[in-house]
Amino acid sequence: MVKKQRQLTLNKGPEKFIFRYDVGREDELINAMIDQARDARTDFDWFDAAVLSFKLTQSLVCQADELLRANSDLETESGNLQS
Repeated sequence: MVKKQRQLTLNKGPEKFIFRYDVGREDELINAMIDQARDARTDFDWFDAAVLSFKLTQSLVCQADELLRANSDLETESGNLQS
């Protein structure tokens, strides 16, 4: 089974922060952002982590909506076949 990968990107001035993660491993992504925000050697701060966390949440909500719509469509089709 091929694991689906996603990425979140933040452009901050001349820097670009790219976080790649496997679907279902969003908790690890958040932990990585926390580690980056804590690291004084990077310009990635808590605000940046909050922005990307918000983008991640929006993405997950959209994915959930798509799954619910697909499930609703399947139930509708199943109901039509039984009628």
